Amino acid sequence: MAAVNAPAGEPVVELRGVWKVFGEHAAAALAEARAGASKADLLSRHGAVVGIADVSFTIGRGEVFCIMGLSGSGKSTLLRHINRLIEPTAGEISILGTDIGALDREELRRLRAERVGMVFQHMALFPHRTVRDNVAYPLEIRREPRSRRWAVSAEKLALVGLAGYEDRFPHELSGGMQQRVGLARALASDPEVLLMDEPFSALDPLIRRELQDQFLQLSRELGKTTLFVTHDLDEAIRVGSRIAIMKDGRFVQVGTAAEIVAQPADDYVRAFVRNVSRLRVLTAGSVMATGPAPSPDAPRVRAGDDLERVIDVAAGHDGDVAVVDDAGAVIGTIGKGRLLRALRDGR
Repeated sequence: MAAVNAPAGEPVVELRGVWKVFGEHAAAALAEARAGASKADLLSRHGAVVGIADVSFTIGRGEVFCIMGLSGSGKSTLLRHINRLIEPTAGEISILGTDIGALDREELRRLRAERVGMVFQHMALFPHRTVRDNVAYPLEIRREPRSRRWAVSAEKLALVGLAGYEDRFPHELSGGMQQRVGLARALASDPEVLLMDEPFSALDPLIRRELQDQFLQLSRELGKTTLFVTHDLDEAIRVGSRIAIMKDGRFVQVGTAAEIVAQPADDYVRAFVRNVSRLRVLTAGSVMATGPAPSPDAPRVRAGDDLERVIDVAAGHDGDVAVVDDAGAVIGTIGKGRLLRALRDGR
């Protein structure tokens, strides 16, 4: 199991040793998988397919945790375990300390209606309902009065830039607008956790970028804890606090974008990050040296500044650049040679 660095905030979602084995002989296949049997052996002996293999991680409050990988890597299967759309073969999943595997049908219904919102790649909007009623549907399930449902619907539609479209039907909206409706619907019940399964991948590049920007703004404003699945590393880097790269149902590497780009765990990850521009991914803090102390007149950059900012500062000064923390204290230096090597090597 890949090492997983800890989230910054209070734990909200926790998975411990989760496995999912598909097939009639899942228990026997699981025992052999734990003993090291290959996927090919399990398929030939038991007709079993391992979808998730011993995955553990924790998502902190307000974090956007991205899971990315190629088709068939297990990322969407894993996402659907969080609200028990899929039952694990083994392992534990908890939300705010509650073991969701122990919930009965009514408790699970409340979890989905009140604490977990989901946005799919294909929005699954009700074609016969107006935009207003689509967004209000989670509150209708909770039997909220119509006045309350419509007020919340108007509020969430305004939040995603669709004020004035309440009486339209889904077929009257563009793909990007429909996806906004899906996001507004997920937010209507004010969930503590958002699950987003490749929500923007079917959209044109310009619309996709626009919705990424809107999602990032909403994420900062609302502070929702989000599990975001994507097959696009650039998207994961753009929206994620941390990124998990999956292969064959396992986490290969988990870390910030800078950590994954600078220190890929293996050749699989290295192939993913090979064409990623380091200018906007690596930070001053990830490439700095910790000594000796810079000169008093050295220009300063913050540890979280990307290398584009460092280059701009270094270009106007002959010596090293000082790196400071949020309190303004010097924590390292970057010389021009070190900066050039970081751009070449990513570390």
